[in-house]
Amino acid sequence: MKSVSENGAFGGEQGVYSHASDVCGCDMTFAVYLPPQAKAAKVPVLWYLSGLTCTHENAMTKAGAQAWASEEGIALVFPDTSPRGKGIADDPAYDLGQGAGFYVNATESPWVPHFRMWDYIVHELPALVFGAFPLDRERQGITGHSMGGHGALTIAMTHPETYGSVSAISPIANPTASDWGRKQFAAYLGPDQAKWRAHDATVLMEERGYPGPVLIDQGAKDQFLNLLRPEALIAAAAARRQPVQFRLIDGYYHSYFYVSSVMEDHVRFHAARLAEA
Repeated sequence: MKSVSENGAFGGEQGVYSHASDVCGCDMTFAVYLPPQAKAAKVPVLWYLSGLTCTHENAMTKAGAQAWASEEGIALVFPDTSPRGKGIADDPAYDLGQGAGFYVNATESPWVPHFRMWDYIVHELPALVFGAFPLDRERQGITGHSMGGHGALTIAMTHPETYGSVSAISPIANPTASDWGRKQFAAYLGPDQAKWRAHDATVLMEERGYPGPVLIDQGAKDQFLNLLRPEALIAAAAARRQPVQFRLIDGYYHSYFYVSSVMEDHVRFHAARLAEA
């Protein structure tokens, strides 16, 4: 692991790091914010998964999460959204290829050698950060925006024993029924739609739910609302009586202006849940 940059922030430290990823077969970059409480003891950690076209940097610089994380004594990890670099498969479209890993393990050519973001987020990167930073492995939460909200929900519902809290901001909530999902799943996972179901938050909500409350925020003026399909996820949650706080907030779109407007609530939601662990 190499340090790219380190800066003081709200009494803690915001770092950016790179490492050679065996899972993705390339160098990967990620960011970690350590609150001041990490100087004395291990702290809980909140994973933040970003959306289409983003890197580790978008939420790190735009979401304002460090201020609230410092107050709550919770660390933040900002991974990248895909493998990147020369010789790695890509596509001219913004929603496929580099910057659009969709948090799945690709099984189809030309993606399969590098696009293994599920294993990277769930296994490889945690092993690295828990070995390098004073983070409490027993107190992990996960959140994300858009494609990252999709990743956070599907990962948490698949591994509830690992993630003690989950939330999402404007998530791609029903990708098997959306052009933000069907296109990418066909490319990464192949034509067998049965394989797609494990990566659809609405399907997972129908089949298993999550053992605890879930917080989901959605802007009512989101220009991508028809692609996100939050109504499908909420209907599935209601059908199984899953505790979900869903806020459809008027006046907000899909941008980081919205993310930063609700970020305090999400950090405090996770801090409260993880304090009970």
